Amino acid sequence: MAQEANLDLVNVAPQAKPPVCRIMDYGKYRYEQSKREKESRKNQKVIQVKEVRLSPSIEENDIKTKLKNVQKFLDKGDKVKLSIRFRGREITHQDLGRKILNRMAEEVKEISDIERQPRLEGRQMIMILSPKQ
Repeated sequence: MAQEANLDLVNVAPQAKPPVCRIMDYGKYRYEQSKREKESRKNQKVIQVKEVRLSPSIEENDIKTKLKNVQKFLDKGDKVKLSIRFRGREITHQDLGRKILNRMAEEVKEISDIERQPRLEGRQMIMILSPKQ
């Protein structure tokens, strides 16, 4: 029947009893399948983690500049990792770093959620923000 119709006989479920076969144009089937896979890859959103580095002695205008970058990253749909590196004796003033991170999170709370609260890891305090769904 498949030869008469100029089509292929494709074994769909070989492990079934009895095995299930189907008469179809196999080349066209593979082409459509690859198109579907390509379309699904196109619709996928790859989420990247962008890092913004701060210091405990950061000035007001620098905070505003960094804040613009954070908003731009969140608008694009990327996660943002805010990190503050403490150098030398700055490690004794962790409260300043936590205050800066909390302020940054407060400024962008309309467009982001806090994925990870500020936490000290070695000499760095890290906080991760993700865009709101």
